[in-house]
Amino acid sequence: MNEYNNINLDNDNNSQKNRKNTFGKVTAFLMAMVMVSGGSIAVYHEIAENPVSAVAETTETNSDKKSSLSVETVSLIKNAENAGTALTTEEVVQKVIPSVVGVESQFTVTSMNNGYYYGFGMPATSTSIGTGTGVVITEDGYIVTNAHVIYDSEHGAGLSENITVHMSDDNSYDAEVIGYDTDCDLAVLKIDASGLIVAEFGDSDSLMLGESVIAIGNPLGFDLMNTVTSGIVSGLNRNITINDKAMNLIQTDTAINSGNSGGPLINKYGQVIGINSSKMSASYNETSIEGIGFAIPSNETAKIIDDFITYGYVTGKPQLGISCQDVTENISRMYNMPIGVYITDVSENSASEKAGLQSGDIITAVDGVEVSTAEELNTQKNMHSAGDTIEVTYVRNGIEKNAEITLDEIKKDN
Repeated sequence: MNEYNNINLDNDNNSQKNRKNTFGKVTAFLMAMVMVSGGSIAVYHEIAENPVSAVAETTETNSDKKSSLSVETVSLIKNAENAGTALTTEEVVQKVIPSVVGVESQFTVTSMNNGYYYGFGMPATSTSIGTGTGVVITEDGYIVTNAHVIYDSEHGAGLSENITVHMSDDNSYDAEVIGYDTDCDLAVLKIDASGLIVAEFGDSDSLMLGESVIAIGNPLGFDLMNTVTSGIVSGLNRNITINDKAMNLIQTDTAINSGNSGGPLINKYGQVIGINSSKMSASYNETSIEGIGFAIPSNETAKIIDDFITYGYVTGKPQLGISCQDVTENISRMYNMPIGVYITDVSENSASEKAGLQSGDIITAVDGVEVSTAEELNTQKNMHSAGDTIEVTYVRNGIEKNAEITLDEIKKDN
């Protein structure tokens, strides 16, 4: 049978350092979405003596560290109508560039080397340095960037063990991770600094197709730090799936390259209206794709930032509390099962257990919409928030049943 798909979606979630020249290895796929950090772009072969150890998430109460930022009290979003006179490109860059930073993440990657010891391959560890971009959001050192800049899922390294933030004035600081979420691809860092220049955020809902935008970032490492590119808004409300994560994004033809991740997409008023996240890359029969990049809208970013600073995680994300496996057509014929999602495990005290679901049940529909895979089940579930009630249709011992499930919230410690 296929490998299990876990539907309990947990959050995947002081000296100066020399800036390193890091270059990205870009693999092009036909119509493939790629993240644009340098998350695994430069491997420095410093073999560690010990294997990578688990990185513990911050346990200090985030409410103790909460800054002045609050979406409710000090609005992060300002209406474009009240932004004043449109600025020239030079004025936009001059306004925003002091708030743009470089983010350097260090990962320990474990792999099997090519040597053998008594006939067995030996695991080796090496240090990988990735680079990205960030935006200052408070005077006292809170910074927003992409989750994939500080969290490596491609090679299984996980959360970066050592993060350094490089400022536009050439100062560097060690950074603490306040919160991150790989589903929404956002993270908030904190450095020990004060008097920083804060970026002004704008209203992404007021964007129009064809509107001029500017990106600032660090493509291919810090040798090209604070590179400025310009373009237009090519599309709005693009529902894009990246690494099995559904996201609602702004499309732009502004050049966004490896290392731009986490940097600002800026409107004509010098306001950040998006956080650059990904681009589309393709190569097939000498056909290529250029100028298709994506940014996370500022209005979505604002609530997530506030959640990270206040709670350390994104609130309201729903979970069923089950592990499951797809029942494909072949498995259905072989075992005389209905096509659907087979529950392999139900977490204790979870929403599904409280609703009476058991291991061995096969979910076939949610709110009347048929589901045949874990991905489809996730899609239906994620249309709701924690606390919402959904109706699940399932089959137990050949008998179709229905259950109402009140979705639990995914919390940081889940």
